[in-house]
Amino acid sequence: MIVKNILLGRRGNVVTIEPTADLAAAVKLLAERRIGAVVILGADHRIVGILSERDIVRALAEHGSTALNEPVGQVMTRNVKTCSEDDTIESLMGRMTAGKFRHMPVEEQGKLVGIVSIGDVVKSRVEEIEREAAALRDYIQQ
Repeated sequence: MIVKNILLGRRGNVVTIEPTADLAAAVKLLAERRIGAVVILGADHRIVGILSERDIVRALAEHGSTALNEPVGQVMTRNVKTCSEDDTIESLMGRMTAGKFRHMPVEEQGKLVGIVSIGDVVKSRVEEIEREAAALRDYIQQ
């Protein structure tokens, strides 16, 4: 299975924010959308960072509530790992586990086309395993 299969029907639904927005606005956005990360886009609409719940917790631990007034660009993770629609779910599982992150933006030709979470990846893998098991049961019963 590939990333494109996860993204089917979800195009254009990537939540983004500018690096100049304050952290309080980003927190509100995450809460309203019930998501765990937001992609940060620069002026050229290219990915410049990602802000996750972990980034917010670190900022609050370091600066207290004054961190909420900081621009997202000061708090975000800058070294964003991305994938393409043709990457396999297995490769994403490995990369996300090794990198200890739970969200990965999907890019095609330098453009943001989606985002996948570790939950999406695990759900996809479980469904694939269930299909394989059903196929094996059917084969054995014949």
